[in-house]
Amino acid sequence: MKPSFDLIFMNLATDLAKRSHCVKAQVGAVLTKDSRIISIGYNGPPAGTHNCDEEWPDTGCPRDSKGSCSLALHAEENAILYAMKNGAGLEGTTMYTTLSPCLPCARLIFSAGIKEVYFRHSYAEYKGLKSDEGVDFLNRFGVKAAKFEEPLIDLSL
Repeated sequence: MKPSFDLIFMNLATDLAKRSHCVKAQVGAVLTKDSRIISIGYNGPPAGTHNCDEEWPDTGCPRDSKGSCSLALHAEENAILYAMKNGAGLEGTTMYTTLSPCLPCARLIFSAGIKEVYFRHSYAEYKGLKSDEGVDFLNRFGVKAAKFEEPLIDLSL
């Protein structure tokens, strides 16, 4: 049986997360439209700046007041920014990400015109929060945001 595009894109997001230089968490994202990949991203500092795992291998980069990375872009931000930089229209696209979007990323996703978001793991569970604020925001304002429940499989030959 052939894997669904949903499974292929979530597998790709999972593989992309492995490219992250973050010491604390590795997150990947894939933006698609009509079963075609529009853009990809993973969390990390802006291109050409530094790599946290090389500069601070034991502790990771300095943290902000909420305990989050103070230097890196989130995977969703990187995927959206790369698409915009290259002139890709994002209206009606679907995003696959390994971690549910935080609230700032959810606002960016909504503003970019992305219509659906599928995530593998909960940001709230990862950060010890009572709810997934980003998911709640997206669903409240008409963007379908749902946990991806299909088990990942090895798609290699």
